[in-house]
Amino acid sequence: MEVKSIVIVVEGMTCNSCVQTIEQHVGKINGVHNIKVSLEKKNAVIIYDSKLQTPGTLQEAIHDMGFDAALGDSNPQPVLPDTIFLTIPTQSTLTSKQIRSILLKNKGILDVKTSSDHKTAVVTFISSIINGKQIIQMVPGVDVSTPAPEVTPGTCEDASWSQASSVVLRLKVEGMSCHSCTSTIEGKIGKLQGIQRIKVSLDNQEAVVVYQPHLITAEEIKHQIEAAGFMASFKKQPRPLKLSAIDLERLKNVQAKGSETILKENSKNANDTKTIVFRIDGMHCNSCVLNIQSTISALPSVTSVVVSLENKSAIINYNPNLISIDVLRKAIEAVSPETFKVSLPDEYENVALFTTLTPPQKSAVALKDASQPLTQVVVINIEGMTCDSCVQSIEGVISRKAGVKSIHVSLPNHNGTIEYDPLQTSPEDLRSSIEDMGFDAYISAKTELPVVVTRPSPEVQLESHGTEPPSKVSLLHVAKHEMKTISKCYIQVTGMTCASCVANIERNLRREDGIHSILVALMAGKAEVRYNPAITHPSAIAELIRELGFGATVMENCDEGDGILELIVRGMTCASCVHKIESTLMKTNGVLYCSVALATNKAHIKYDPEIIGPRDIIQTIQGLGFTTSLDKKDRSASHIDHKQEIRQWRRSFLVSLIFCIPVMGLMIYMMIMDSQLADAHAHHNMSAEEMEDLHSSMFLERQLLPGLSVMNFVSFLLCVPVQMFGGWHFYIQAYKALKHKTANMDVLIVLATSIAFLYSFVILLVAMAEKAKVNPVTFFDTPPMLFVFISLGRWLEHVAKGKTSEALARLISLQATEATIVTLGPDNILLSEEQVDVELVQRGDIVKVIPGGKFPVDGRVIEGHSMVDESLITGEAMPVTKKPGNTVIAGSINQNGSLLISATHVGADTTLSQIVKLVEEAQTSKAPIQQFADKLSGYFVPFIVAVSVVTLFAWIIIGFVDFEIVEKYFLGYNKSISAAEAIIRFAFQASITVLCIACPCSLGLATPTAVMVGTGVGAQNGILIKGGEPLEMAHKVKVVVFDKTGTITHGTPEVMQVKFLGESNGIPRNKMLAMVGTAESNSEHPLGVAITKYCKKELDSETLGTCTDFQVVPGCGISCKVTNIEALLYQKNKMIEENNIKNVTLVKIEENTEESMQPALIIDAELPTTSQKYSVLIGNREWMNRNGLVVKSEVDKAMIEHERRGRTAVLAAVDGVLCGLIAIADTVKPEAELAVYTLKSMGLEVVLMTGDNSKTARSIASQVGITKVFAEVLPSHKVAKVKQLQDEGKRVAMVGDGINDSPALAMANVGIAIGTGTDVAIEAADVVLIRDDLMDVVASIDLSRKTVKRIRINFVFALIYNLIGVPVAAGVFLPIGLVLQPWMGSAAMAASSVSVVLSSLLLKMYQKPSSEKLEFRARGQIRHKSPSEISVHIGIDETGTGSPKLSLMDRIINYSRASINSLFSDKRSVNSIVLNEPDKHSLLVGDFGEDDDTAL
Repeated sequence: MEVKSIVIVVEGMTCNSCVQTIEQHVGKINGVHNIKVSLEKKNAVIIYDSKLQTPGTLQEAIHDMGFDAALGDSNPQPVLPDTIFLTIPTQSTLTSKQIRSILLKNKGILDVKTSSDHKTAVVTFISSIINGKQIIQMVPGVDVSTPAPEVTPGTCEDASWSQASSVVLRLKVEGMSCHSCTSTIEGKIGKLQGIQRIKVSLDNQEAVVVYQPHLITAEEIKHQIEAAGFMASFKKQPRPLKLSAIDLERLKNVQAKGSETILKENSKNANDTKTIVFRIDGMHCNSCVLNIQSTISALPSVTSVVVSLENKSAIINYNPNLISIDVLRKAIEAVSPETFKVSLPDEYENVALFTTLTPPQKSAVALKDASQPLTQVVVINIEGMTCDSCVQSIEGVISRKAGVKSIHVSLPNHNGTIEYDPLQTSPEDLRSSIEDMGFDAYISAKTELPVVVTRPSPEVQLESHGTEPPSKVSLLHVAKHEMKTISKCYIQVTGMTCASCVANIERNLRREDGIHSILVALMAGKAEVRYNPAITHPSAIAELIRELGFGATVMENCDEGDGILELIVRGMTCASCVHKIESTLMKTNGVLYCSVALATNKAHIKYDPEIIGPRDIIQTIQGLGFTTSLDKKDRSASHIDHKQEIRQWRRSFLVSLIFCIPVMGLMIYMMIMDSQLADAHAHHNMSAEEMEDLHSSMFLERQLLPGLSVMNFVSFLLCVPVQMFGGWHFYIQAYKALKHKTANMDVLIVLATSIAFLYSFVILLVAMAEKAKVNPVTFFDTPPMLFVFISLGRWLEHVAKGKTSEALARLISLQATEATIVTLGPDNILLSEEQVDVELVQRGDIVKVIPGGKFPVDGRVIEGHSMVDESLITGEAMPVTKKPGNTVIAGSINQNGSLLISATHVGADTTLSQIVKLVEEAQTSKAPIQQFADKLSGYFVPFIVAVSVVTLFAWIIIGFVDFEIVEKYFLGYNKSISAAEAIIRFAFQASITVLCIACPCSLGLATPTAVMVGTGVGAQNGILIKGGEPLEMAHKVKVVVFDKTGTITHGTPEVMQVKFLGESNGIPRNKMLAMVGTAESNSEHPLGVAITKYCKKELDSETLGTCTDFQVVPGCGISCKVTNIEALLYQKNKMIEENNIKNVTLVKIEENTEESMQPALIIDAELPTTSQKYSVLIGNREWMNRNGLVVKSEVDKAMIEHERRGRTAVLAAVDGVLCGLIAIADTVKPEAELAVYTLKSMGLEVVLMTGDNSKTARSIASQVGITKVFAEVLPSHKVAKVKQLQDEGKRVAMVGDGINDSPALAMANVGIAIGTGTDVAIEAADVVLIRDDLMDVVASIDLSRKTVKRIRINFVFALIYNLIGVPVAAGVFLPIGLVLQPWMGSAAMAASSVSVVLSSLLLKMYQKPSSEKLEFRARGQIRHKSPSEISVHIGIDETGTGSPKLSLMDRIINYSRASINSLFSDKRSVNSIVLNEPDKHSLLVGDFGEDDDTAL
């Protein structure tokens, strides 16, 4: 009886009555032991008898009740039963049969067996449903635990007789990192014989084990945990086992029986031992093997047991007189956890079932020898052997391998027969060893059965060879079984630099035992491995990758492998349609989850891309009669643009501005009037009463109502909307800040404006209530002014931020939208093709890409040859040759040939998607530098509030102690109000003045105004800076990283030199240029374009000859026929002659014109009548060799010299004769050297980072004076390198131009893009240089430094004003007559803001450093670096590459140079002088002038 547990997901339950209905209905089903339904979890856990019920029938039963049911777990879990022994008393009223029937009626009791004497009952039950106490209560009078019943040794009841004698052991386990560790230990130890229960706690790092000490020892448990790779130690020494008298009796009985049988066995003739081979299914790991071996070898009738996990077999040597084959089979099936399926191979009698030839006197030895050698034979087919030496080398190498007994290799049969020990090696190991020797090897389908040799005697071996038929075990069955057990894991791989790393990992891991397939994604740094869990596990796979020299960690809970599909489904009418779609899809193999919404017509499906693809799912739904289409994702990356914020701050600014202008006008008018009144008072000796009358007679001071003047009323009306609408966002932000117990500028702004507004409002009401003659002083002008300045700053900030998101939209637009999927027949014949959406491409699809098309997904070429423009990814302008087996990248452009590719990475796994993700992460993860002002106001806010409160209470106290002071200095004091009221009003006025004057207005303006002016000045000078953050950050930069192509160099190849070879049969220079230019005019390759451009320029002609039979071989060169060259040269000579004639005419005017025209007539006479046809070849060495041309050694040397200097050397041949060598290179920008020198003189470290090869990188670096180079770097590694520099505590500026630079530009503290670069790079960068001038990099850093200096000056202005203004407002200087009226506070506030703005405006005078001045300063100090000073690193590795060995003379020159140069070069290059020797043809002696040669 096999009891299992299954979880079924139940949808549609609404209340507890549903739960009860299901439990009652399903609980009655025959074979169901228990059911527990949970309304919250929406599931049912059912324990059932697997022989009577299946998960499908139980799911169907729930389904029939009207609920939706789905299997939560496809594999039911086995439930291990417990056993209890009951003693039946002799005086019991019930018979053993009655007791058995009573017990079996109860749920949870599986079986009841009674002993032959009817005194003992063995009850098997499920402990989760029922326990021992309940069982005893069911049958009155029975008792627990009696002497063990007599059972035949070898039957399955042996193991369960001792329940009482168990011991608890506590162990400390170190080295566990996650829950998979705990389940590993629990799984491994739980399977050992004698272990009853184990619980491992990750938090406490301990294991609690309940075990039976007569079956296993504590030391053995500890050893097994250590074998699993963890450290184990005893927390408490295990207590010695205390055995009761009954237990001792039992043990004695068993031992006595055992020894008796052995004696009997020894006394008999032992020559009748037999060997049997069983097939065992259900073993998962070595602990199963150990379990079976230890249990079966303990049987007295068994002499030896060898169990093999790989072959799923057990070879048992036994005595047929004592035990039968059937009992042996049942004994193995009864081994815990009782899940093994044991069967006999067909015709086992004829296989190795033979009597051993052991003489009687040696029987004791034979019994002891439990580990007898086991031999298996495998036939491996070997292709690629040519002669007997191949045979001998294979036999020699393989015979030395551990476990190989013999090997015979047959040359005519192309195979090898190997006899080996399966415990030491495996067929797969042997096969890969032969493959490693360079032969193709595969295991033939008919692998022989194992041969057991108890005594290794030659007779037996011969006999076994004769009787061995091929195995009849169906290989298909094994393959199916394996497919079921394939698991998938993801491993994070670090340290990969290029496609060869990927190939290395994939090639090596495919050879390993148990690995089904592996797919490595370079950009994502991730490997997806499908493996057989019976043979290997994820951490072992990670270890294999680490052995190859890469970093590898297993990714826990990685469900990235699941595909997610969003579909729009049309044609659904009601809930039954939804149910129909969901139930059909959930029954489809590979669909993990499905949810369909009727209201939105959308379906959300999760699937396993290994089993099913999106097109299959769409077809399934369409098959049900619905129309489906893909839910198109938004390709515009709108999720991070700042349009909403920009709108809200612009609205806030405009609202505040509209109301602020009149308020400011009123305030200025009042200030002027007050100052005039003060003058009148001083000069005309007007009395206070006259002053008061004059003041109140002004229009604005007229009272509409008693106590309410026109001025206050208008100010109030203008202030309310600002406070309500303009300040709305400030109030929200301030509330959020206070909620999180922080204080920022918003809090201070809200505090100042609210208190000013409320105080003014209250004071107005009081004045109106009192019908005051004198109008109170209000602060209604404060909120509008404040909100205007702040909201303007915020608006401008968000406008700048919004620009960055456009980069992602551009990147996403590079992705192809459609793909052409083709179906191939045998021999790759095209059967059909269809256009599908790129999201519907599945892994493994064959995709056709036509010339000029974009690659929709990453893949591998399976047919076709072409050149592909991958500048998108690598940034290098040269197209790359693609032939079958090469990988292609999504988004790159196919140029001239049609390709068929097999998709390897689709959807979010493509390289382009990864770059998009990198840019996105860099933009979102870069924390904005918290503005200095915000930081300051964090302390400033509480401080000012405290000062204001202190001022309030201080004046109340002073007022009550000495009222005269208040009376003297309180302007609005009126005898009609009481002294107490006057004191409180005066104190409030002082505290409000403090809040107003200390308003962070100037602090808020200090940064934005300087940033606005700085960015404006930058724009005038061709430097676009996106907002304040990069402007502030640039001055902190310590390292400047330059990309090479398009940044340091022009990015387009140019002809550097044309060398005419001696064997050119006297072809004139112009004729050769004309032929070469004409030939290349049909080529789209950048090198061809460069040659044509150069020839046109040299010949001063826009048109060239005619080219026919043009043929291009990607990666080699071109061949064609060229005609009409003579006509072209004739035109050229005619032009030269005409020029000569003009010159002659100018010099000798008196000469006869006809005479001077003579030469032209002569040339006319020479005009060719027939055009000659030339055969032209242009290409590399290989192309010339293919066409039968020999490249001489001096020409080869010249080519090597050019290549060493980072150039591409191309040969040209006309009519089968080599006639020219053309050197082409990407030239360095003229200002690059000065820019690098200036940056170094500013104290910055300069690094060159490029995807190009190390030779070119070294050459370019030596020309511009950079000493640290990283070559062959991928886009993701550019990001990693920038991150690495940042982790060292350095602020990094990255200067680049290509799409491949965009992730690094976004990651760097400051990304600087060259204006001629790609849109994406420009969008990802923080600073854009409009002109293609590297001196602007210097200027941008210089401007940043000047701006930050200005910001600091602004802060000083603002702080000084606050430090002086606050004490004055608080009335500290009252005794010396310094009183601050509220209007003065407002004026001072305005003055501070104005001073800050004026200070910022001084930046307008900034002049960027001119190249002439810098050149003059650097004169004589700039020089080329020798290669020894340049440390070149491949990828992101820190160790530089060495150069070829030098002659002694070169070394002496080099070392003397290096010692002088060490002052200028960085630490690394000084350290690497000895390692990094310059190239053989060194440029030490300053022969850089050759770079400018164009012809020899």
